[in-house]
Amino acid sequence: QVQLVESGGGVVQAGEFLRLSCAASGLSVSARTMAWFRQAPRKEREFVAGISWSSGMTDYADSVKGRFTVSKDNAKNRVDLQMSSLEPEDTAVYYCAARGGRSISVSADMYGYWGLGTQVTVSS
Repeated sequence: QVQLVESGGGVVQAGEFLRLSCAASGLSVSARTMAWFRQAPRKEREFVAGISWSSGMTDYADSVKGRFTVSKDNAKNRVDLQMSSLEPEDTAVYYCAARGGRSISVSADMYGYWGLGTQVTVSS
Protein backbone atom coordinates (compact mmCIF):
# COMPACT_ATOMS: atom_id res chain seq x y z
CA GLN A 1 0.00 0.00 0.00
CA VAL A 2 1.37 3.37 -1.04
CA GLN A 3 1.56 6.02 1.64
CA LEU A 4 2.81 9.58 1.51
CA VAL A 5 2.93 11.38 4.82
CA GLU A 6 3.77 15.08 5.03
CA SER A 7 5.10 16.83 8.09
CA GLY A 8 6.64 20.16 9.06
CA GLY A 9 3.86 22.63 8.42
CA GLY A 10 3.10 25.44 10.81
CA VAL A 11 2.63 29.15 11.36
CA VAL A 12 5.57 31.47 10.65
CA GLN A 13 6.12 35.15 9.98
CA ALA A 14 7.03 36.61 6.63
CA GLY A 15 10.71 36.19 5.87
CA GLU A 16 11.12 33.10 7.99
CA PHE A 17 12.09 29.54 7.08
CA LEU A 18 10.19 26.26 7.16
CA ARG A 19 11.03 22.73 6.04
CA LEU A 20 8.44 20.21 4.92
CA SER A 21 9.11 16.48 4.69
CA CYS A 22 7.32 13.71 2.83
CA ALA A 23 7.91 10.13 3.92
CA ALA A 24 7.10 7.61 1.20
CA SER A 25 6.36 3.93 1.62
CA GLY A 26 5.09 1.22 -0.66
CA LEU A 27 6.52 2.91 -3.78
CA SER A 28 8.98 1.45 -6.18
CA VAL A 29 12.11 3.54 -6.16
CA SER A 30 13.32 2.46 -9.57
CA ALA A 31 11.54 5.09 -11.61
CA ARG A 32 9.41 7.75 -10.06
CA THR A 33 9.03 11.45 -9.62
CA MET A 34 8.03 13.23 -6.45
CA ALA A 35 6.52 16.68 -6.27
CA TRP A 36 5.05 19.29 -3.98
CA PHE A 37 1.82 21.05 -4.79
CA ARG A 38 -0.10 23.62 -2.80
CA GLN A 39 -3.65 24.82 -2.63
CA ALA A 40 -4.75 28.10 -1.11
CA PRO A 41 -8.37 28.81 -0.21
CA ARG A 42 -10.55 29.37 -3.30
CA LYS A 43 -7.63 28.62 -5.61
CA GLU A 44 -6.61 25.76 -7.84
CA ARG A 45 -3.99 23.28 -6.69
CA GLU A 46 -0.67 24.42 -8.16
CA PHE A 47 2.72 22.88 -8.75
CA VAL A 48 5.48 24.07 -6.43
CA ALA A 49 8.51 21.86 -7.00
CA GLY A 50 9.42 18.42 -8.24
CA ILE A 51 12.34 16.03 -8.28
CA SER A 52 13.14 12.99 -10.38
CA TRP A 53 14.21 10.19 -8.08
CA SER A 54 16.64 8.55 -10.50
CA SER A 55 18.33 11.60 -11.99
CA GLY A 56 17.92 14.12 -9.19
CA MET A 57 16.73 16.71 -11.67
CA THR A 58 14.49 19.37 -10.16
CA ASP A 59 11.92 21.86 -11.35
CA TYR A 60 10.27 24.80 -9.64
CA ALA A 61 7.35 27.12 -10.11
CA ASP A 62 8.50 30.62 -11.02
CA SER A 63 6.91 31.98 -7.86
CA VAL A 64 9.24 29.96 -5.61
CA LYS A 65 12.49 29.86 -7.61
CA GLY A 66 15.39 31.03 -5.53
CA ARG A 67 13.43 30.64 -2.29
CA PHE A 68 12.44 26.97 -2.18
CA THR A 69 14.66 23.91 -2.53
CA VAL A 70 13.46 20.35 -3.08
CA SER A 71 15.74 17.46 -2.16
CA LYS A 72 15.57 13.72 -1.60
CA ASP A 73 17.01 11.34 0.93
CA ASN A 74 17.47 7.95 -0.70
CA ALA A 75 18.20 6.13 2.53
CA LYS A 76 15.08 7.44 4.25
CA ASN A 77 12.87 7.37 1.17
CA ARG A 78 11.94 10.96 1.89
CA VAL A 79 11.55 14.21 0.00
CA ASP A 80 12.06 17.57 1.66
CA LEU A 81 10.98 21.05 0.69
CA GLN A 82 13.03 23.80 2.26
CA MET A 83 11.20 27.11 2.12
CA SER A 84 12.95 30.36 2.88
CA SER A 85 11.95 34.02 2.66
CA LEU A 86 8.37 32.95 3.09
CA GLU A 87 5.65 35.36 2.02
CA PRO A 88 1.98 35.57 3.01
CA GLU A 89 1.19 34.46 -0.56
CA ASP A 90 2.81 31.10 0.28
CA THR A 91 0.02 30.34 2.72
CA ALA A 92 -1.65 27.11 1.60
CA VAL A 93 -2.05 23.43 2.26
CA TYR A 94 1.03 21.72 0.85
CA TYR A 95 0.68 18.26 -0.65
CA CYS A 96 3.27 15.65 -1.50
CA ALA A 97 2.62 13.70 -4.68
CA ALA A 98 4.24 10.84 -6.57
CA ARG A 99 4.04 9.39 -10.04
CA GLY A 100 5.77 6.68 -12.01
CA GLY A 101 8.23 7.79 -14.64
CA ARG A 102 11.33 9.92 -14.63
CA SER A 103 9.96 13.19 -15.94
CA ILE A 104 8.60 15.93 -13.73
CA SER A 105 5.09 17.06 -14.56
CA VAL A 106 3.54 20.32 -13.36
CA SER A 107 0.05 18.90 -13.81
CA ALA A 108 -1.63 17.48 -10.72
CA ASP A 109 -3.56 15.06 -12.95
CA MET A 110 -0.33 13.22 -13.75
CA TYR A 111 0.25 12.19 -10.14
CA GLY A 112 -1.49 9.11 -8.86
CA TYR A 113 -0.44 9.20 -5.25
CA TRP A 114 -1.06 11.97 -2.77
CA GLY A 115 -0.54 12.71 0.88
CA LEU A 116 -3.18 14.32 3.05
CA GLY A 117 -1.39 17.66 3.14
CA THR A 118 0.12 19.94 5.75
CA GLN A 119 -0.92 23.52 6.45
CA VAL A 120 1.56 26.36 6.04
CA THR A 121 0.49 29.78 7.24
CA VAL A 122 2.68 32.86 6.76
CA SER A 123 1.67 35.98 8.62
CA SER A 124 2.71 39.47 7.57
